[in-house]
Amino acid sequence: MENNVFEQMAKKYDTEERIELAKVIVKEVRTELLDSKSKSLIDYGSGTGLISLELSDLLKSILLVDSSKQMLEVAKAKISQKGITNSQVLCSDFTEETPELKADIVLMSLVLLHIPDTQKILRELFNVLNDGGRLIIVDFDKNDKIYHPKVHNGFSHEELKKGLSKVGFQSVEIKTFHHGNRIFIKQDASMFISSSVK
Repeated sequence: MENNVFEQMAKKYDTEERIELAKVIVKEVRTELLDSKSKSLIDYGSGTGLISLELSDLLKSILLVDSSKQMLEVAKAKISQKGITNSQVLCSDFTEETPELKADIVLMSLVLLHIPDTQKILRELFNVLNDGGRLIIVDFDKNDKIYHPKVHNGFSHEELKKGLSKVGFQSVEIKTFHHGNRIFIKQDASMFISSSVK
């Protein structure tokens, strides 16, 4: 991923639109995390922590992983302002090198669309998960109105299911949960949540 874009965006990343969209995602992800008090979560591509820091009350620990140091500086400031004690940050890009980490749950929210080799990252995340662990992906449904040289135009449920199964995930559930105006590169779009078990 081209870091510099996100480095430059970091301080202005939490726009009103992003915060509103994050609220919608948080609400949906919370329902997936009931009974997770004893579990560890890695938020891969966490950005400024808009999603995972709103879930810290549901989990034992959260590790925010992002390849942008600037984004993580913003996240760190939020962690100390809010007095969150179970969350830490790590600057890393699993598409280049994955550190020795293990977690019960990996969350990837609106990140997959930025990663050119989706199979490679799904493999890396599979390896990070403990046995029986879960990968939760939130992203956009495939959208033919969108063309961008650096971003996938969303994902079809079938395509993603195939990719996840190929990597070794056992059960995969995917559902569309939100339709919004101008939320994906200024186009109307819908988002899905996918939950797969290792």
